[in-house]
Parts: sequence; structure tokens; C-alpha cells
Amino acid sequence: MATETLQIRQSRVGKRPVALPKGVSITVGDGQIKVQGPKGQLAKKLPPNVDVKIEGATVSVLPTISGRDGARFQGLVRALVNTMVLGASEGYTKTLELHGTGYRAELKGAVLNLALGLSHPVNFPVPASITVQIPADSKGTIIVLTGPDKEVMGQTAATIRGFRPPSPYGGKGVRYRGEKIREKAGKAAGGKGGKK
Repeated sequence: MATETLQIRQSRVGKRPVALPKGVSITVGDGQIKVQGPKGQLAKKLPPNVDVKIEGATVSVLPTISGRDGARFQGLVRALVNTMVLGASEGYTKTLELHGTGYRAELKGAVLNLALGLSHPVNFPVPASITVQIPADSKGTIIVLTGPDKEVMGQTAATIRGFRPPSPYGGKGVRYRGEKIREKAGKAAGGKGGKK
């Protein structure tokens, strides 16, 4: 029983090496992982209890503690490295759609101006690592976000969506492309005894 607790368990996903595409380099030092590629440079804090080994064009993650926690940290860091490598080599894209009469998006420098049917226009400063494109044929109703950092990308898209989340009545608002909105039926007009 004692020997089993000393054995280092490996995560099924975490033990798979991450292949580095051409043009992508990775360095580990000072408690940080740094990945550089065609789409940009990323740096993240290295979680504890793991050892990251770089051998040629592959990166392996090994746990340094025994038990379940070692496997958990191994899986976490392997996922983190893989996400950073994909971001630096290919980048991530999120598309937002504006649904509503007069809803428009316009990019002025590094500020995204949004008209979302509110009493005031929304001016959103775009993070430096994110590129915003508004296709000309969309008439300002489609926002395409691209960037190497998946976390920053997700947060930016969620913030923009949060300015006017899709309404369950009619579906007006900002939604992710492909997002299904569960629409509710509106109140029946001319109902008896209802407040006007």
C-alpha cells in the first residue's frame, strides 16, 4: 500500500506531448512559460508541482508530486501549454452578431463604438492583443475578434456581449455566432384584468 502512494500518477491527457509547429518557440524560466509564434507572444505563470521538458519540437509535462494532485496539475499545465501554442501559431477567433433595429458597431482607432438601443453609445477600449474587424458587407452588425490569447479573447467577447445580452423576448442584443437563444412568448395583448 505504501509503495502505491509513492507512485507518480499521470493524467491521461497530460502525459501526451505537445508538438510545436514551425515558427513557434517556448521557454520556461523564472516561474513562467513563454511562447512566441507568428501570431504573437504569450506569457503565463507556471503552476506548481510540474516539470516542463522541451525536447526538440515537443513539450512534455511531468508531475513532481505523487497522487491525484500531481495528475491534476499535469493535465492543467498540458492544456495551458497547448492553448498557448495554438494561440501563438494560429490565433483564436470569435464572432459576435448584433441583432436589433439601429444596432451598429464602428471601430475608431482602438475604441469600439457600439449603438445598442441604449440611451447612450457604448465606447469600449479594445485590449492591445485583440484585433477587431467589422466586415463592410455586414453594415456594422458583425464584429470579428482575433488574437493569440484565448483567455483575453473570451473575456473581451463576454464583455461586449454583456453590454446588451440577447433578450428572450424577440432576441434583440449581442450574441455569439451560432448561439441559440431560447425565446419566450410575449404577453398576450389585450388580456383581461392586466395593468396597462
